[in-house]
Amino acid sequence: MSREYFDIVIVGAGLSGVGVAYHLQQRCPGKSYVILEGRNSMGGTWDLFRYPGIRSDSDMYTLGYNFKPWREAKSIADGASILKYVQETATENNIDQQIRYGHIVKKANWSSQDATWTIETESKATGASVCFSCNFLLMCSGYYSYDKGYTPEFKAMEDFKGKIVHPQKWPKNLDYGDKKVIVIGSGATAISLVPEIARDAAHVVMLQRSPTYIVSSSDKDAIANFLHQLLPERIASAMIRWKYIALQQFFYRYARTKPKKVRRMLLKMVRQELGSDYDFEDFETHFTPRYHPWDQRICLVPNSNLFQSLKSGKVSIVTDHIDTFTKKGILLKSGKEIEADIIVTATGLNLVVLGGVEFSVDAEPVEFDQTYTYKGIMYSNVPNLVSIFGYINASWTLRTDLIAEYLCRLMNHLDHLRLRQCTPRLQDEELNMSARPFIEDFSSGYIQRLIHLLPKQGDREPWTNTQNYQHDKKMFRHGSIEDGVLVFSNPDSEVGKS
Repeated sequence: MSREYFDIVIVGAGLSGVGVAYHLQQRCPGKSYVILEGRNSMGGTWDLFRYPGIRSDSDMYTLGYNFKPWREAKSIADGASILKYVQETATENNIDQQIRYGHIVKKANWSSQDATWTIETESKATGASVCFSCNFLLMCSGYYSYDKGYTPEFKAMEDFKGKIVHPQKWPKNLDYGDKKVIVIGSGATAISLVPEIARDAAHVVMLQRSPTYIVSSSDKDAIANFLHQLLPERIASAMIRWKYIALQQFFYRYARTKPKKVRRMLLKMVRQELGSDYDFEDFETHFTPRYHPWDQRICLVPNSNLFQSLKSGKVSIVTDHIDTFTKKGILLKSGKEIEADIIVTATGLNLVVLGGVEFSVDAEPVEFDQTYTYKGIMYSNVPNLVSIFGYINASWTLRTDLIAEYLCRLMNHLDHLRLRQCTPRLQDEELNMSARPFIEDFSSGYIQRLIHLLPKQGDREPWTNTQNYQHDKKMFRHGSIEDGVLVFSNPDSEVGKS
């Protein structure tokens, strides 16, 4: 079967894939690349999710690229604005010309003889197999399945006479005007969705099993907008980005070292938003999580919109467990029934390992749960494969930019050595090191449901996944490429490029 050859294949044309492509063009201008995108449009998450209120839950000064500063007035941006930003980046840099849409990556096999990945895709249009090959494979396909979101197996869902929707598959013309709506969930999606639906719905119930930490903030940064007016753009953008990175890192470290103090602070802020008239017992029930801050992501409420909806009576919160769906709505374990016309299951995502692609090395299947992660981006005994997994405690793109810079350093180093292969190898003394989860101290369900299938961390560098921006910045930008763990081999050749 014929196949096209590229130096690099990028899987995924979302925020990460487009960002990495830019870095490749700037730092490795002689390298050919292609982006394989399973859908028919770019943008990833920001094109897939279309539910009301879809927005960032990180500031755009750090969720945006380091090479294209965010210039809109709102630092917390809606999904359409973020999609436009990704599209602009791709168009301005001719990255959109390198995207092959409708190519669903199914399999990837590394050949040590050829120093080549062979990638088998399925054409979305015809169902036919289409093959590509490359020297370096970069996975930017995200961490969750685009096919469907996660919905628990609630009892008797088929009995409900109204509509059941998941935010990941939001119907284009869903009419919730003057309807009674239940939104199941208390995470970022639910907290984004509920105030927006409440504008037109008769009433919205946010039904949660347990509370989440939430914090209210303006969706505009007056200081940032002032600096943009006062200073040259490059200087203003650098200062603003530095401020947000520093605040993110400080607050996360403070929350992990002083959890009780941060908990009191966050709960005090919520009490102030709700007002002195809000019932204390209701506050304990609906707004007091059972875990420490940053055991899960803290949810952002822009411009107090959720609290305003609660105080207006358009929204109510119920904290309980679901017993069963009924014809009219949901029966709770407490015996209370909530009636609804529409039920939204904002219950999370289905995670997949490296896009659900079937990987093999020299025809031997790769079991990623049996590997150790190298710097959080590569895998023991798997050559020339890098994957993007952003921060769970900061903006995703902060790590994407750093990984892209490191990837370019790595490929340029290979060219300097006139070699074609780099493989993370465990040293003899590391073979029996303790195995830790890929992500530690993070209890969110979407991670815990898949953590056993992800690669392991070791107990020493570079076999760790620190989730620490300052550490990663030093390691990826300035750390030695030749560390005695990454093994370089396979002299340069033209074999396989046909």
